[in-house]
Order: sequence, then structure tokens, then C-alpha cells
Amino acid sequence: MICKTTSPAVRRYKRRIFVATAAYLVTLVSTALIIKHLHPAHAVAVVLAIIPAIPIAATIAIIGLYLKEEKDEFQRELLVQALLWATAFTLVTTSTWGLLELYAEAAPLTSFYVFILFWFFCGMAMIPLRLRYRTGRDE
Repeated sequence: MICKTTSPAVRRYKRRIFVATAAYLVTLVSTALIIKHLHPAHAVAVVLAIIPAIPIAATIAIIGLYLKEEKDEFQRELLVQALLWATAFTLVTTSTWGLLELYAEAAPLTSFYVFILFWFFCGMAMIPLRLRYRTGRDE
């Protein structure tokens, strides 16, 4: 029998991550539109460009809060392993791309994509980890 309950830490994590993601999307789109249409002065553009980084920082803090609040050691360990794999793949990918830029005239990788790449790799790492331990989040 599969239990469909989630821990209070997971519920808080989901709520927080939803708010941070929504804030990120709103600030990112707003910043892009303001800069594209209003052409603010450089100093204002710099401030506007930094604003979407606040929800990014919040996302990292939310992960830390989840790791602190989750009582299930196994679930914490799964996330830590996924984060480590994501870090490894992100470092290898960005370093390899950097070498391609240096020596093979590859187009530069905009650093904006590193955060997205990291979370993509984190999600991909969760797949074999969950299969390895035959577990779902809600079990």
C-alpha cells in the first residue's frame, strides 16, 4: 500500500518554492520589458538586472531550510546526493564549454544559464536515485 501523505517540511518547501519561482518569473519578465521598452540609464539597468537574483538566492535558502526541517534522513540524503551530482555535472559542463570557447571558437555560454543547468541536472540526478532506491517522494 502506498501512503500519499507528505511531510510538513515538503509542504512548506513546495509553498516556498512556488512563491520564489513566481517572484523570479515576475521580476525577470518585468525587468526584461522595462529595459527593452524604457531604455533606463545604466545605473537603473544594473539595479533592475540584479532584482531577479533575489528569488534565485531565496531558492537556495529554501533548499537549506528544507534540509534543516525534513525529519526523514533518507529523503534528506537523496536530495544531498542529487545536489552533489548536479554540482559535479554543472562544473564539468561549464568547464568543458569554457575550454571549447578558449580553444575551439565555441559561442560563449551566458552565465545566466548556469543556474538553470544546475537545476536541470539536479532533476535528472533524482531519476536514477529514486530508481536505485525504488522510492517516490510521497512514499
